[in-house]
Amino acid sequence: MRDAVVTAGGDRIRWVELPGSDAPRVYLHGLGATAAAYFAEAAAHPLIAGHRTLMVDLLGHGLSDRPQDFDYSLASHAGALAAALTGAGVTGAEVIAHSMGGAVAIVLADRHPELVSRLVLVDANLDPAEPVRGALGSSGIAAFSKAEFVAGGWEEVRDRAGAFWWATMRLTDRTALHRSATGLARGTVPTMRELLVRSDVPRTFLYPEADGPLPGADRLREAGVSVVAVADCGHNVMLDAPEAFASLVAAALAA
Repeated sequence: MRDAVVTAGGDRIRWVELPGSDAPRVYLHGLGATAAAYFAEAAAHPLIAGHRTLMVDLLGHGLSDRPQDFDYSLASHAGALAAALTGAGVTGAEVIAHSMGGAVAIVLADRHPELVSRLVLVDANLDPAEPVRGALGSSGIAAFSKAEFVAGGWEEVRDRAGAFWWATMRLTDRTALHRSATGLARGTVPTMRELLVRSDVPRTFLYPEADGPLPGADRLREAGVSVVAVADCGHNVMLDAPEAFASLVAAALAA
């Protein structure tokens, strides 16, 4: 485990690091997750192992600190991550990022282009989402006020999330979880999709084939984004289809 101070108050982002050479690779988790739990198998796969690898937990999540005065917006998550990568001596990273982590990675690449050389986004959030009570994910969490969520709304979310997601979500600070979900549902201006379209780094977007055609895929392809449907998986592509995931990531990073 490694860490770096990322706020004026001394809060630390922590990550699990695997030694290696060549361009560093950074793995980012989704909302209520942790990087090592979701990416350890993929990072060690023979097709993509061997590089310096950082499996980073965003503030409020997993191994990292849980500051109560942090707003947990996508921009703030990206800023804290930039400070962590700079502290780790990372530049030109190949960033593999899932769900909310993908949205953070898009903002990171836009605001700190020296830190990112490639993006591999795994079913990442590209657009704002309307808060809807009872929905799964950021939309459902954002439908609560912070006071409602912390006072007991989190129990509804726990029951909808199921045992697997809750295994890591329970480690996330509840204020951080609500603020992160609210920030993700709100999105950015321009939207994450617009930031991705205007980016000039090599970009790959993986999504579950079972979800049907990706909305706006043609425009992404016109902008140079490689959009790839992955068979036999759900939202957690790297866990549901590990061999296909490793093969596709290897291809994306070698292109």
